[in-house]
Amino acid sequence: MQETILILDFGSQYTQLIARRVRELNVYCEIHPYNHFPAINSSFKGVILSGSPFSVRDPQAPNPDLASFKGKLPVLGVCYGAQLMAQKFGGEVLPSKHREYGRANLSFVNNKNSLFKSIDQGSQVWMSHADTITKIPDTYEVVASTADVKFAGYQVKGEKTFGIQFHPEVYHSTQGAQLLRNFVVDICGCSQNWTPDSFIDTTVKELKHTLGNDRVILALSGGVDSTVAAGLLHRAIGKNLYCIFVDNGLLRKNEYENVLHSYLEMGLNIKGVDAKEHFYTELAGITDPEQKRKAIGRVFIEVFDREAHTIENVKWLAQGTIYPDVIESVSVKGPSATIKSHHNVGGLPDTMKMKVVEPLRTLFKDEVRRVGKALGISDTILQRHPFPGPGLAIRILGEITKKKVQILQDVDSIFIEGLKRDGLYKDVWQAGAIFLPVQSVGVMGDERTYENAVALRAVTSTDGMTADWCHLPYEFLGKISNEIINKVKGINRVVYDISSKPPATIEWE
Repeated sequence: MQETILILDFGSQYTQLIARRVRELNVYCEIHPYNHFPAINSSFKGVILSGSPFSVRDPQAPNPDLASFKGKLPVLGVCYGAQLMAQKFGGEVLPSKHREYGRANLSFVNNKNSLFKSIDQGSQVWMSHADTITKIPDTYEVVASTADVKFAGYQVKGEKTFGIQFHPEVYHSTQGAQLLRNFVVDICGCSQNWTPDSFIDTTVKELKHTLGNDRVILALSGGVDSTVAAGLLHRAIGKNLYCIFVDNGLLRKNEYENVLHSYLEMGLNIKGVDAKEHFYTELAGITDPEQKRKAIGRVFIEVFDREAHTIENVKWLAQGTIYPDVIESVSVKGPSATIKSHHNVGGLPDTMKMKVVEPLRTLFKDEVRRVGKALGISDTILQRHPFPGPGLAIRILGEITKKKVQILQDVDSIFIEGLKRDGLYKDVWQAGAIFLPVQSVGVMGDERTYENAVALRAVTSTDGMTADWCHLPYEFLGKISNEIINKVKGINRVVYDISSKPPATIEWE
């Protein structure tokens, strides 16, 4: 049975980050909403209570029954979780008198306490709360303080139950990783055996048991997630996996041919489908971003459905769903408000009566890459920047035409190949070019031009939730701009996007 740390989500923006830090210790963990978590069984080794945007003093604040695990399993309350356990059992939480947001330093640390082993006095921590614990129950003891926060850390006497009013999971808590290691490895006793190789062995065994000799169909995109899902399924069921790779005419330059070749080298049973003209026809005259996305999703489903029906006795649809997608669908607040529609195989027609298999549904993106590496998948696929499902359609502002796509493919190719040539590609989370719906005056030779403008976009990020614009060298940008204008007919102006997310998004549409 897989050792598991249970993380109860109270709605904090940092909850996924807690899970990532635990996973980095080669320990498996699961996030569940505080109001809908599984029955405690022998696989659970400990529980972490997350932070929250709520105040524990609010009558509507989350207040679950902790009796099924408190005092029976090790528990770590983080920020709201710590305040909840203090107030719930006889302590007091009041509005903070001093600002408690940002960096602070531990002025007192009890290093004899197992949670604070090897944590230095003066260690920097990250605070993010408007309330503070002003009194702890008689059965609690203080084990860490800052100058302004007396009860920065506590333990319940006689229990492996701890509370901290700072966030160890964020980068600004300099010894936060050590504290989490103390809890997960030393206090909970986790054996740190959850590795890419162990995940592959377990998952392949489960897939073989679940799928047997059934046939499975999978839409490949050329991206990391669907490719690694294909690698796992191929190892489990071989030729019973039927892959379909659709060319929607909105991929990067030569991507269809290159990726299809990579898949064939992997030994996958794959069919490439050239559907470019179908997509171009259906996109003609559409300028609204959401309508473009919906049209692309609809046509993709039509093409995929048609191809699927050429394969007999398919019982399963495989998808490259990863853990952040799963968490989002069962979050404390429910699915987030739609900023823009996601392009996925979701919403398949009723005629495709298949069961769904999602071999990556427990993994974060960085874990998917590590599993892919252990499977022997090429770095040219694993290290690729994220690329949107609707492809270049959402990087062409306004109507999509074949000519615009070809121009943007050429611009994008120069930019991406330039990043690789100058050793900058791995420093960037995602990069691409945007075809702008404006024309501007220029001069080429002795002639006046009136041609199109493109914007280059490159960002740094860890998970795409937030992103900063990438500070590429001026010399590089100048060289790329010159190359684009000289080599791509129809472009006479190049600009660089220096907006971060938020408030902007990574993609323009």
